[in-house]
Amino acid sequence: MSSFCQRVQNLDFTIYDSNPGVGGAWYANRYPGLMCDIPSHVYQLTFENNINWSGFYASGEEILQNLESIVDKYQLRPCIRLQHRVTCARYSEETGKWHITIRRPKNSTNKPWSAGLPDRPNYEDWEEFHDTADVLFNAVGSLSRWSWPDIPGLDKFSGKIMHSAHWNTTDHEDCWRDKNVGVIGVGSSAIQIVAALQPKVKHLTNYVRGRTWISSTFVRERLMKLSGGDESVNNCRREIENEMNSAQPVTLVGSDLQARAKAEFKKSMLEKLAKRPWIAEHLIPDFGVACRRLTPGPGYLEALCADNVSFVPSLIKRVTPTGIETADGNFQKLDVIVCATGFDVGFHLDFDVIGRGGLTLKEHHTPHPRTYLSVAVDGFPNMFQALGANSNVGAGNLLLVMERQVDYAVAATLKLQRERLKSIEPKKEAIEDFERYIDVSSFLTIFGTKCRSWYKVGKEEGRVVGLWPGSAMHAAKTLTHPRWEDYNYEFLDGVKNRLHWLGDGNTVADRDPKADKSWYLKPENIDYPPVPPKIRAKL
Repeated sequence: MSSFCQRVQNLDFTIYDSNPGVGGAWYANRYPGLMCDIPSHVYQLTFENNINWSGFYASGEEILQNLESIVDKYQLRPCIRLQHRVTCARYSEETGKWHITIRRPKNSTNKPWSAGLPDRPNYEDWEEFHDTADVLFNAVGSLSRWSWPDIPGLDKFSGKIMHSAHWNTTDHEDCWRDKNVGVIGVGSSAIQIVAALQPKVKHLTNYVRGRTWISSTFVRERLMKLSGGDESVNNCRREIENEMNSAQPVTLVGSDLQARAKAEFKKSMLEKLAKRPWIAEHLIPDFGVACRRLTPGPGYLEALCADNVSFVPSLIKRVTPTGIETADGNFQKLDVIVCATGFDVGFHLDFDVIGRGGLTLKEHHTPHPRTYLSVAVDGFPNMFQALGANSNVGAGNLLLVMERQVDYAVAATLKLQRERLKSIEPKKEAIEDFERYIDVSSFLTIFGTKCRSWYKVGKEEGRVVGLWPGSAMHAAKTLTHPRWEDYNYEFLDGVKNRLHWLGDGNTVADRDPKADKSWYLKPENIDYPPVPPKIRAKL
């Protein structure tokens, strides 16, 4: 691995992925209509610029292919262990290392599972093994632990039951074509599924207990110019990204942009629901735009007005072997039930992470998750994370934030390595200060107002745990400059002198006869100052 390391040399780097293929959420999710609700050209890493998207909103399959190509381009597959599920990570206060327990199938080949093959393979025999790490980086994500809804009788249904986050691909379209299908939910996944299934099913019933804003297409004017050929794709990305980031004021309580967005989206929704205006009475919110996750939802409102679709705002009372009974006393006979009901959004991992004194991360995150700038946790030394609590954004580029979270962990790793540290751990008072900052921020943004959202762990009111307290650019700037004074440190080998790492006054280059002893004159190591233009003297 060392020959391809960009920043950290002498690195033993391993990625454990429980899925049989790379791609994370874009590997795990395969439901019909799956696509990104952010324009494809900005849903990218800063150092990658795919210009060959088939549409403005790429399908999940196309995004997965793009991610796989990036993995192959940077030759990361040798570092990745597929079908390897971490079951426990325990910090050793004595050694300063993380001891990790991993479960894998005995016949694992580490080859990716293909979307064209039957559903995820089942393994009869599993084995456990152990690994150790100086630094643990948790990149599990915030929307990866799906769960079934708590509906009486769901397990008694005699037809097909599917979950949006665990779609059975062996059925293909035969499962739902010309069938009576019920879709439970009105989140991003449900909206996409309803639009995709409506033309193919006999009848579709959408069960909706809440309200949601269906936005206009993000950066619509810019995309229309792009489609008209007025701009080249290569030059358009920054303009699109600029407009995406310009939407941040919509998240501020009382802002002009919030008021304009609310009026525009309401008008658009009413126009699209003109055939069935009564649906608007149950769907258009009274809460602010972006209080819950915003989606353009192309085709959803049009699908609700189709002759083969029923919109049911009544609560579900129970599921019977043949269908769903709602609280208003009505019953719908169904062949298929699709649960698009989301994830465990409490940031409780499905494996134990045990820090100092035997404290588990779940215990630490009770009654709500607490972090330092979303990337570190007190009591859990040498552990960093991406997409943990308070790290998503309500507007702007989430991938930018993820990159900066990785950069932060890299900087901390370099500090551990350079200064021969046993541990680095955020101070408790730094965590508390970030807590207070989040509390103040909640009063300023629409996210802290009353609406049911996964940002608030599925509650109408309460602590905002899903979002960074600011814009995407604000998060990126914050994480670019670590405040090392907010951390506690332990030194290796019981050393007390904080400058012990200076060694004997020599560098590796001093001791190695073959080493480059003028490395600082390499062009890539020189910070060339700009030369001001000559100023013409006045005559």
